[in-house]
Amino acid sequence: MSGMSRRRITSKELAKLAGVSSATISRAFSPDSRIGSATRDRILAVAREHGYQPNAIARSLNNQRSRLVALVVNAIGNPCEAEEQQLLVHRLQARQLLPIILCCADHSDRLQLMRLASTYQVDHVVVFSDMVSMQDAVDIFHTTKPIIVSFEPLDNENVSSIRIDGSEAADEIIDKIVRDGKKRFAYLSGTNSSWIDKLRRKWFADALAKRGLSFEAQAFGDYSYDSGFKEAVLLLHRDKVDAIICGNDVMAIGARDAARRVIGKNTPDDIAIVGQDGIAMAAWDCNDLTTLSLDHVAFIDAVVELIERHDAEIEGPHSITLTCTARWGSTA
Repeated sequence: MSGMSRRRITSKELAKLAGVSSATISRAFSPDSRIGSATRDRILAVAREHGYQPNAIARSLNNQRSRLVALVVNAIGNPCEAEEQQLLVHRLQARQLLPIILCCADHSDRLQLMRLASTYQVDHVVVFSDMVSMQDAVDIFHTTKPIIVSFEPLDNENVSSIRIDGSEAADEIIDKIVRDGKKRFAYLSGTNSSWIDKLRRKWFADALAKRGLSFEAQAFGDYSYDSGFKEAVLLLHRDKVDAIICGNDVMAIGARDAARRVIGKNTPDDIAIVGQDGIAMAAWDCNDLTTLSLDHVAFIDAVVELIERHDAEIEGPHSITLTCTARWGSTA
């Protein structure tokens, strides 16, 4: 047979070679199935010898479970999203669940992207992206119950959600900044169309209103360092603000650098700068950012809990609310 490719053997042929039933073959390749370790080892050895690979897609058609989880995200490169997604991927893999990551940023046909993933009969869908219509996601993944984390919760019994409340932490941050004498506030938004960005702005706007203040200026970035740097330069030249609340930590770091290097202002004496997310980079000594922080481990715990509730077919809808905290640094 030298020089010829070997034909892939079937599970029935493997069962005959190993002297077991087809059901035992199936259990040997299922991580959570009960089967003696000696039997499993013997079957796997025969499978290696004959080049057998189980067909997970075919098996999923039989047991109605694909073990696939679609993660609909904006981008992988954003530090906050990257930290959360890495945690989630590890947690899913520990449960023998496999993620399919759909990146919506810079993809022109996001609906087609979701339709492609839906053809694999995914067991779960977690929508992180705010670049797709939630109703479209519900319609396309109609055989499962989506979990949404970046949208206004839908009034739909088939949709679970994670709600974030940062109002108390925002009030705590504004209270300190105002007591420190700051009065002219600006908000640097990440994405003008984002519901979560509008929610974040509202937490701080409400805290300012309680003290008879409001945002006197607003700018729009794109969650990147460059946009934070550029928009902060324009804000500080144009509006003479003494506090900037940013839609995320990365823009806040850019704004801090712009204030120091271009305008010559120090934080927090000349200007207070606040981020949101609580990414690891924000706590680095070179950044030491004051930020409205979400516990990312608790966040991913909540996502996994909702997945497990769906697996257990517990009646919904399910909603978990997480509370942000103020993480103090040297910028406010």
